[in-house]
Amino acid sequence: MSAPRPSGSDRNDPVRAIGSAESLFDVHESRLANGLMLLVLPDPTAPLISFQIHYAVGSRNERPGITGISHLFEHLMFKGTKRRGPESIAREIQARGGVLNAFTTTDNTSYFENLPANELPLAIDIESDRLANLVLDEANLTTEREVVRNERRTSVVNAPLGLPGERLFALLFDAHPYGWPVVGWDSDLRAITLQDCLDYFGTHYAPNTATIVITGDVVPKDALEQVERAFGPLPAGPQRAPVPTAEPIQRGEKRAIYRKVAPAESILAGFHAPAWTDADWSAVELIDTALGTGRASRMYRRFLKPGRASAAHVSSGIFFGTMDPSLVEFELTALPGEPVAPLEAELWEELDAIARDGLTDEELARARKQREASFFLQARTCFHRGLQIGLRQVRQGSWQSLRGQVDRWQLVSREDTRRVARGLFDPDNRSVVHVLPVPAEEWAARGPVE
Repeated sequence: MSAPRPSGSDRNDPVRAIGSAESLFDVHESRLANGLMLLVLPDPTAPLISFQIHYAVGSRNERPGITGISHLFEHLMFKGTKRRGPESIAREIQARGGVLNAFTTTDNTSYFENLPANELPLAIDIESDRLANLVLDEANLTTEREVVRNERRTSVVNAPLGLPGERLFALLFDAHPYGWPVVGWDSDLRAITLQDCLDYFGTHYAPNTATIVITGDVVPKDALEQVERAFGPLPAGPQRAPVPTAEPIQRGEKRAIYRKVAPAESILAGFHAPAWTDADWSAVELIDTALGTGRASRMYRRFLKPGRASAAHVSSGIFFGTMDPSLVEFELTALPGEPVAPLEAELWEELDAIARDGLTDEELARARKQREASFFLQARTCFHRGLQIGLRQVRQGSWQSLRGQVDRWQLVSREDTRRVARGLFDPDNRSVVHVLPVPAEEWAARGPVE
């Protein structure tokens, strides 16, 4: 028997045919007595589950002297427990046909296991074990410190725009912790002590800082019982102090020059932008999309299609929308041997035009459809649905915003885009890093880069 066809207008819209946000995110929510949040989204279409635990700790919770410690902990969490030897966690998951990984951002550190559905008890046991019984010692710290330092060299120091990108964030954020890199400064990575790690773990890794998300072929009642047995006996952690420093209003353009070995001149530009929970964030997302997504976008048509730039990108937030106000970031790279200044002037023209007139009706309709398509297509997998649930719970304070997300994009008007762009793209609100190519000899003469 063939599958039923979508009815009405959905027949010609495969994105809509996936389902509504309400049906896709029929989440069962529970909170344990120790503060742990459990969010279960059953989906019996395949015998698979994604188990995710999102801790509300990232680089925004650090301080000068221990930058990078959140990301360092992501590595330390794989080094073993009192019950499990080093690297055995990965071997157990892989032996049961699963995959696992983790990632650290400004606002959260997240761990996940994607497994056959009958292996849910294993994922629960592993995550509760390393929360309760993680082994933190000098040997593990020494090993993982060097792994992270090498990762910094690979992903930042040796990346084409890694170091200029760090300079942009340091320039844009005078006070807020978003100004330092998630991977940390190398001098801090070298200086972090075992006591720093013990203190950080005791403060930030606890049931009351954690959100567990389970998606897939799972019965919510059974999942709650298993999580309660494993995590329920663990005590809540201490009340954490809020991040104290808010970024002051910028009152004038900030610029820097970064000289490095590079094939062409570039600019990186950042504008202060609202947090993910702000009512104007949906307008920011649509402006971002109209500027930089697809062949109809303004940056593609102006810079890339005519072959006038090597690269032209725009992004909003930091990996995702953020807890605190963050940024909209632009990258423009000229052709080799050409100056980037004319391209920069044209970028400001485009942004000024949106601030003056807003997006066109055609742009707004297309940006809404692109955002909606991306939203529903990502939700086709248990893992990505769980990721959306967990990140919104941690970064926004509730996963429920998923249900009204498409409506919020639909409600953004041309006037909204004009109003938001006018405040966002104010020249006094921007910071710019100009990347100037230099010979390798000059680069080397300035000393080693960390």
